[in-house]
Amino acid sequence: MKKILFLLAIAVTMIACQPPKEGYTLPDPHDVIMYEVNPLVFAQEGAFNVIANRLDSIRALHVNVMWFMPMYEQGVLKAKNSPYCIRDYKAVNPKYGSLEDFKRLVDLCHKKGISVIMDWVANHTSWDHAWINDHPEWYTHDMEGNIIWPATTNWEDVADLNFDNPDMRLAMIDAMKYWIKEVGIDGYRCDAADFVPYDFWKQAVDSMRAMPKRLLMLAEGKRADHFDAGFDMNYSWDYMNANRDVFQRDSSAIKLLQTDYMEYDTIPQGKVKLRFITNHDEAAGHSPVEEYGGVRGSMAAFVETIFLRGGALLYGSQEVAYPERLNFFHWKPINWMSNPEVYNEYKTLLTLYNKYGALKWGQLVAYPADDVMLFEKRYENQNFLIVVNVRNREVSAYIPKEWQEKKVTDMMHDKDKQLPSTEITLQPYEYFILKK
Repeated sequence: MKKILFLLAIAVTMIACQPPKEGYTLPDPHDVIMYEVNPLVFAQEGAFNVIANRLDSIRALHVNVMWFMPMYEQGVLKAKNSPYCIRDYKAVNPKYGSLEDFKRLVDLCHKKGISVIMDWVANHTSWDHAWINDHPEWYTHDMEGNIIWPATTNWEDVADLNFDNPDMRLAMIDAMKYWIKEVGIDGYRCDAADFVPYDFWKQAVDSMRAMPKRLLMLAEGKRADHFDAGFDMNYSWDYMNANRDVFQRDSSAIKLLQTDYMEYDTIPQGKVKLRFITNHDEAAGHSPVEEYGGVRGSMAAFVETIFLRGGALLYGSQEVAYPERLNFFHWKPINWMSNPEVYNEYKTLLTLYNKYGALKWGQLVAYPADDVMLFEKRYENQNFLIVVNVRNREVSAYIPKEWQEKKVTDMMHDKDKQLPSTEITLQPYEYFILKK
C-alpha cells in the first residue's frame, strides 16, 4: 500500500500515444470519445432514421466513435426481448429499419467524422438460430446431450456456443467480416469477452486485422490477455466499482488512484481501459443520477473518471441526466430537450477533453487525498490541474506547491482565477479544471 501511494505521489506516468492522423476518422484509442447507442431509447420503430436525425447533437459532444448495441435480428424461442439474443448474425432487426437504412446511417456517421463499431455477441445465440438445427455440434451440451445455456449464468434465453469446434469459429469470423466488408463499419465492441477463449479472440482479431482497413476493437471484459489477442481497449470495471465505493460508501478517493494505477500496471503500454460511470448494463439497475448522489455528483464522477485517463464513454441518455433506470430490453422514450444545462456542461467538458492532448494522454501526476481527486495532466506546453470534490459536503484541498498563489484559467468558465497559498475550498461535488 505504501509503495503504491509513494508512486502515485511522485511518479510521472507517460501515456505513450500519438494523436490520430489528420483527416482519418478512426481515432487512436487514447482519443476515443465513445457514444453507446441503444436504439430503443430513440424510437420504438425505425430507430436508424431517428438516430440519423440526432447525429448533429451527438457530434456536437465531440463524439468520434458510436457503438451500436446489437441491431441484429432477435430470437423468439425462449426469448426475453434481449438484443443480445441473436437469431441471425447477418441480418438487422426489422423494427429498427432495413439494412439499407443502416448502411445510410453508417455512411452519414463517417461523413460527420464519426467511426462506427457494432456490438458482437460471440458467446451465444438465440434458441431459434439456424445453427441450432444445422450444426448442433457447434453448441455446448450437458451429459445427456442437451444444448445448454451459458454455465454459471441465468441467461436461459440463449444457447451456449462451443469454441472447441473449428467450423463454428470460421463461421463466426466470416459473419464478423461481413459487416466490415458490406457495410463499412470500423470495428467491434465484443460482448462478454471474458466468457470467450483467448485463442478464439486471437484468431478472429488477427483475421480481421489482415483486412485492408484500420479497426478499433473493444473487449467487454478485464482479462489482460485481451490485449495479447489484439484488442485496443477493454473495460475499466474495477475503476467503476471503486467509484461506487467512493460516492456511495464514503471510501477514500485514494482508492480511485490505487485502482487506476493497478489497472494500467497490468496492461501493455499504448493500450487503453475504457472509462465510464454508466452503460446499458449499469443503467438498467440505476441511472448515474441515482448512483452518484444527484446530477452534481454524476458530473463530478464523470470528470474525475475521464480526465484521469483517456478513453471516454457516454451512454445515450446520460447527456440529458435521465433520472430513472433504463431497461434496455424495452422501448423507453427520452426527452432529448430536457436538462439543456447538463447537455451544455457535457459539451463544454468534452470540448476541452477533445482540444487538449494533455487531458487525454498527457503525463499524470497524482496527489492522494481522502475527499478530493487532485491530479495534474501535462503535455508539451499544456499544464492542467484537475480538482474534484467527491463528497456531498464542503471540503478543502491542499494546493500543490508549484500551483500555490498562481494566476490560472478556470477552463469551465473561461475566466482567470487566483489560487490561494495553501488550500482551496470546494462546495459539494464541485470541480475545477485549471490551466497555467
